[in-house]
Amino acid sequence: MTDPRILIACVGNIFLGDDGFGVEVARRLLDRQLPSEVLVKDFGIRGLDLTYALLNPYEVVILVDACPRGGTPGTVYLVEPDLLELNALNSAPASLEAHSMNPMSVLRVVKSMGGALGRVLIVGCEPAEFGSDSDEGGKLGLSDSVESAVEEAVAMVERLTSNILAGLSTEQVLQLQ
Repeated sequence: MTDPRILIACVGNIFLGDDGFGVEVARRLLDRQLPSEVLVKDFGIRGLDLTYALLNPYEVVILVDACPRGGTPGTVYLVEPDLLELNALNSAPASLEAHSMNPMSVLRVVKSMGGALGRVLIVGCEPAEFGSDSDEGGKLGLSDSVESAVEEAVAMVERLTSNILAGLSTEQVLQLQ
């Protein structure tokens, strides 16, 4: 068996409406036949688990999460974060919360622990609504617009992994999306 070169790290909270986007993408990806070089994990809100997973040497990490950027709900984005900004003077200190997940905070913690991050890409979806922790039990399930974007995100992840395994550079992979 080949060691995984690509980690698809899906995150989110199923009790907060569209925040469960990454979890649903993971569920569908796990039903697919993926190359042995690709590892799909549903991290939910377990930031510490994701931190330790990122200390392993992956060539590429694809984070899948709800990603509010001000667009139309259900819009799927591909973003390559600037990892050099993780240590910027005005950035938040490296810290984790036990019951929530902020992927950028996780990346900061990994770097502060001496982890060597390879390429990181984010497949995100513009949420329509988040439930609230103060709501009784939150809001289960994705909104219609985000639910309809899940298959698009799954297809994007599959194209990304295929292109990366074919040896394309980050720039080439991003141009093909």
